[in-house]
Amino acid sequence: MKISEAEVRHVANLSKLSFSDQETRAFAESLTKIVDMIELLNEVDTTGVPVTTTMADTINMMREDVAEKGEDRQLLFQNVPEQENNYIKVPAILEEGGDA
Repeated sequence: MKISEAEVRHVANLSKLSFSDQETRAFAESLTKIVDMIELLNEVDTTGVPVTTTMADTINMMREDVAEKGEDRQLLFQNVPEQENNYIKVPAILEEGGDA
């Protein structure tokens, strides 16, 4: 099935995208090849093959939600160079410090 350049332009316009003529031509060719490959699947005989919605067994593995004691804060902070109010202080990476 051939995808025309007009169809590519139409979908691009709906998507608020703009492409050069060269890009539009390339997309039309690529999309045509993709659709042709997908249409090959229609030639496969699937008689007697059950519909498959997923390849994985869908079994929910749940565990008990049990509260456990966390790590010792002093042990966690022993190698932290700078801290304040139980938070690790790091250099600002945003312009103007990001504290506003």
